[in-house]
Order: sequence, then C-alpha cells, then structure tokens
Amino acid sequence: MELLQTLVLSLLLALAIRAFVAESFVVQGHSMEPTLHHGERVLVVKLGIRWREPQPGEIVVFRPPQQPGGEYIKRVIAGPGSVVALDDGRVIRDGVVLEEPYVVYDDRSDLPPLEVPPGTVFVLGDNRPSSYDSRSFGPVPVDRLDGRAVLVFWPLGRIRWLR
Repeated sequence: MELLQTLVLSLLLALAIRAFVAESFVVQGHSMEPTLHHGERVLVVKLGIRWREPQPGEIVVFRPPQQPGGEYIKRVIAGPGSVVALDDGRVIRDGVVLEEPYVVYDDRSDLPPLEVPPGTVFVLGDNRPSSYDSRSFGPVPVDRLDGRAVLVFWPLGRIRWLR
C-alpha cells in the first residue's frame, strides 16, 4: 500500500511540474536555425510566464492564434505598445533597426509599421525565409504563451543556454 501511495504521489508531482513549472519541447522544422535545429530538445520554463511579459530577444513556445493544436517556438521581437516594421528584411522596432546576429539567412520581406496591441507580443523565427510567424498570423496573445525556452539539453553534444 505504501508503494502505491508513493507511486501515485510521484505521478501527481510529475504532472504538476510539467503543467506549471517546466517541460521539454522538441524543435520541429528549421524556422529557428541557426539558433535551434530540428530535433533538438529544449527546456521550457512555464513558471513566471504569466507574471511578467516576455522581453524582446527571449525565445518562447506558444499556441499560435487561429490554429488548433500544435505549438510553435519563436523569438520575441516586440512587446505591447512597440511599433515594429520590416524594411528589406531589417527589423525596425520603435524607429531603431535591430542588431540581430542570430539571423544569417537572407530575407527581403517588408512589413508596414504595426503597433503591437496590449496583451500581445510580436514573434519571428530566426530563419526568416522558412518561418511562419507574426508576419503571417499577427501578434500572439500572451495568454497563448506556454513558456520560455532556456536550455538546449539534447543532443548532449550541443547543450547550451539560450538567450
């Protein structure tokens, strides 16, 4: 009986950690290259995602608006109240061209200035030519964010912290 109680308690604890604290996420596709690669596993911290808005530069996992099922992983480019635009592939936030050393693939996309509405964030993939992101579906409501990606832990040879 004691063994059964221990197993049930362990299962409940594991489910609570996965639901509210952290879980793993498998990167699908190439939209975040070169930062993240297809098949890598990342640790996604859920704790705190509701208490503070994600900051530009952070990588988040979210359920895309108007898309049933599935989760995406992208980089936050701008938060509520910021004005974001793309000019020949260059991201302009609040009138300043962003330095984006993580973007290495040539992209010439344009986007007219857009003020990010309250309660949302604007996200882009690092591999812009291969990314389905806020350029297509608009800003993401913060209540659709599942957590922040903080660590690549698989494969073992590529363990690293994320910014």
